[in-house]
Amino acid sequence: MQQTESTAPFARPALTPGQLPLWWLLKGISLLPFPVLYAFSTFLYVLLYYVVGYRKKVVRQNLERSFPDKSAEELRKIEKQFFLNLTDLIVESLKLVSLPVSELRKRVGSKGQELVERQLANGTSVLVLGAHLGNWEYMSAAGNSIFSFPIDGIYKPLANPFFEEFMKFIRGRFGIHLVRMKDTLRHIIRHKTESRVITLLTDQTPPFGEIQYWTSFLHQETPFYVGADKLRASFKLPAFFVGMRHVKRGYYEIEFQELLPAPVVGEKEEDHPLTEAFACKLERWIEENPADYLWSHKRWKHKRPVRASPES
Repeated sequence: MQQTESTAPFARPALTPGQLPLWWLLKGISLLPFPVLYAFSTFLYVLLYYVVGYRKKVVRQNLERSFPDKSAEELRKIEKQFFLNLTDLIVESLKLVSLPVSELRKRVGSKGQELVERQLANGTSVLVLGAHLGNWEYMSAAGNSIFSFPIDGIYKPLANPFFEEFMKFIRGRFGIHLVRMKDTLRHIIRHKTESRVITLLTDQTPPFGEIQYWTSFLHQETPFYVGADKLRASFKLPAFFVGMRHVKRGYYEIEFQELLPAPVVGEKEEDHPLTEAFACKLERWIEENPADYLWSHKRWKHKRPVRASPES
């Protein structure tokens, strides 16, 4: 797939007149040079961490429960780096409104993509499962710089109409094809004869009534979505993990690792093997790069129901 720059200097998403002032403000901010944006990010970090205390209790509790063997000093260091990464994520995402493809390529390296390309070249689509690591917006945008095949990003629409259009714009301007979660099956069936990279962020917390699978993850009983398992089983697709780590401020590396091959017709597998493999891989990645995960998310807000013991 040929990657394109955003050619129109005043390209923008479809917005109502009342939404335009906010759009032009964010567009103007995106045109600022990186040193200015990172200076603003540092100021925002101080404000959120030391003054407002944004979700500090959630972050601290998540870290303490996920790393019970780390000292208080180690946990505070991870906590502070996480908050700085978070404010960097904000300004870097805004920068995507106007960032040239050539600059994005300088800032996001990759390895392991040949594992995925090999499957695509054999005429099959692949599942690529990611998480909220590093700057996942950069990871999504960089996809078409990495692969020569079409990329589909499965996503859940945002409730806020402005930010729904805004995020669709910055995610789509680099060439990725966005697919609403509810349209996933229809989209895959429509393109079943093509080789495509189907990407999903698979670490979100399912609504309590939709939980189908629990597993031990970072020392805690954790629910996971199982949609990737269903797609792999239904369409016989191989699956890969994609992680992202900081190299230095503003620069990242994406790495692809094998999760599971396509299931064999007639072969019986354990329940939700892909979800379990993803959870194990993600856990190891977070343990190696702890400040890169989204700790402000209430990942463990649901508790696994206690099953009653059968009566004797």
